[in-house]
Amino acid sequence: MRALELRAGPRALDIIRERGLRLDDIDVLPGASGGAKWLVLAGLDRYLFGTVLGPGAAHARTRPLHCIGSSIGSWRMACFAQRDPVAALNRGHLAYIYEQVYTKNPEPREVTDVLSRCLDRLLGDTGIDEMLTHPFARLHVITAQGRGLAASERRLVLATAIALAATANLVGRRSLALQFRRTVFHSAGDTTPFAHWRDLPTVHRTLSRENARDVLIASGSIPLLVDGVRLPGAHETTRREMHWDGGVTDYHLDLDFGAGDGLVLYPHFYAHVVPGWFDKSLRWRMARAANFSRALLLAPSAEFVASLPGGKIPDRRDFSAFPRAERERRWQAVLDASARLGEELHELITTGTLADRVVPW
Repeated sequence: MRALELRAGPRALDIIRERGLRLDDIDVLPGASGGAKWLVLAGLDRYLFGTVLGPGAAHARTRPLHCIGSSIGSWRMACFAQRDPVAALNRGHLAYIYEQVYTKNPEPREVTDVLSRCLDRLLGDTGIDEMLTHPFARLHVITAQGRGLAASERRLVLATAIALAATANLVGRRSLALQFRRTVFHSAGDTTPFAHWRDLPTVHRTLSRENARDVLIASGSIPLLVDGVRLPGAHETTRREMHWDGGVTDYHLDLDFGAGDGLVLYPHFYAHVVPGWFDKSLRWRMARAANFSRALLLAPSAEFVASLPGGKIPDRRDFSAFPRAERERRWQAVLDASARLGEELHELITTGTLADRVVPW
């Protein structure tokens, strides 16, 4: 059984066929939203973060590597940017599986408190400082700033905003701007390659020691399920802004990653990309091919997913579908099985057969 599916845009195909997968050829590392789905990528992340891109390879890096994520993708990127990314991943995975304990019908405050503790485990005592002082990783965290009704904390008002946003999104993604604005908090300063984005209204802010934890929580704050996070505005006199899950605007990161010469290395749950949260059921809303010209996507194969418990990737519906012990058992089994993804990628790289397995995306 082949565990990995590999797809590449035309520019990425050229690079891989010419010289394989090298650290210094990677410009951007994206991480999509998806909650519990990150567990299926655990083995792949451990290999990539710890070996291919890990601290031991830092001497081979001659320019910044821009790590960008929304929701759980931003937590994965926060692991990568720490001094020991594999240890950070392990802390995060164990907390996510075993420390998410809720009452039968938890209110958003309870979910927020539990997830905040999981994030604290992932970060450890020094994670934030390590992220912001990393020798080459530049972290970009996407949130969706609530506008109009979506800036409210009142459940009925917020539900109305979500319904309006979903309806407007049927017309076009730019209509999301009526309720949400993409905000990118980053540590890249003037070197960010994403300042040109115009597909949606976008604001760029500095990721700092003071706001990093709150920003990471906000990036995973699913409206109506988790509390939004109020963050300072662009000016100190501005009312504190409400920020929600970055997946609302950028679910799988259908973004213009810029015109660099290197790869966009994209470990993903699926072999397809859904632009925004409200596009999940819109079959006609396709990702833009031009955005992935230099992207190499690594995803679990359909055969691998079929071998997992229940034949599926974990998701948050598992909390209601299974008793706690059964959910934990299934998620741990997925975590263990995911090691195969990293092992297969290692085999492809070391045997020089990676290019033979890649198909055009």
